[in-house]
Amino acid sequence: MSEELSSIHSGAEEHMKKAISHLETELVKIRAGKANPQMLDGIMVDYYGSPMPIGQVANVNVMDARTLSIQPWEKNMLQPIERAIIAANIGINPQNDGVLIRMFLPPLTEERRKELVKKCQGEGEQSKIAIRNIRRDAIEHIKRLQKNGLSEDVAKDAETGVQEMTDKFISTVEKHLASKEKEIMSI
Repeated sequence: MSEELSSIHSGAEEHMKKAISHLETELVKIRAGKANPQMLDGIMVDYYGSPMPIGQVANVNVMDARTLSIQPWEKNMLQPIERAIIAANIGINPQNDGVLIRMFLPPLTEERRKELVKKCQGEGEQSKIAIRNIRRDAIEHIKRLQKNGLSEDVAKDAETGVQEMTDKFISTVEKHLASKEKEIMSI
């Protein structure tokens, strides 16, 4: 029985770590006033009929705090990359000079910063929901084991352990959100 409990606990912990990892990935995509090549991670380019991430068809570099440059490995990829960025609607217009694409990030207005903070909080809430769902599934699993002969004390201890782990991961989500909000709101 204790093997099954530790398996439930480690499985829940693994899934919660994945939820945190997903949150970190999503928060990186939300721009905070500084140029960051990871802002383009979710954008796919049509590369000879198959969708490819921009990072696999071009070099993406930070020229300065507010400028990204994209240099495709093949010159004929300039137009498809430019179209993909425009279609992604990330709020930045690419400028194609025939050799590379420059993206100038406009300074964020106070209103836009607040919108970005709300978007971050929405991502954080999704992570919290995922973590709570993982907790619910783990506790249901423990209750099924209790019906099959696990003692009540051991089941309660296991549920308490799952709850403590949940609290730890939710506080990690809060820390990530606080640091991202600070990064967005600082001018």
